[in-house]
Amino acid sequence: MNLSNLKPAEGSTKTRKRIGRGQGSGKGGTSTRGHKGAKSRSGYSKKIGFEGGQMPLQRRLPKFGFNPLKRIEYKAINLERLQAIAEAGKLKEITPTVLVEAGLISPKNLVKILGKGTLSAKLKVEAHAFSKAAEAAITSVGGTVVKLD
Repeated sequence: MNLSNLKPAEGSTKTRKRIGRGQGSGKGGTSTRGHKGAKSRSGYSKKIGFEGGQMPLQRRLPKFGFNPLKRIEYKAINLERLQAIAEAGKLKEITPTVLVEAGLISPKNLVKILGKGTLSAKLKVEAHAFSKAAEAAITSVGGTVVKLD
């Protein structure tokens, strides 16, 4: 070992450039930020959608449509799903709690039964809403429809 092959211990030196540590470092003065302007100031953070003072895209585009404040969203379940649940569990009555246990909805969801598929089982179906086709299909097989509040 001699002075020509000495090296610092691993992890003891840092590779990033230290800026703002005087003129002698070559990175003093403006500290790589340039002269003046918002980006040279401390605390600067660009706002989302900011385009350098140009009118931002989200303000240039026209707004359209209508979003009702009191919209009621239902979780849609088709008759074919009800048939599968009834066959699997040998059930005569389908309620939102049965659908939660089956993993189709979460407890806070409102349920709407739709008329896709066929229903052969005579079921008592409780839900918050029904399509006309679903209601007709359930009653035609001899089942009953109960609308929840």
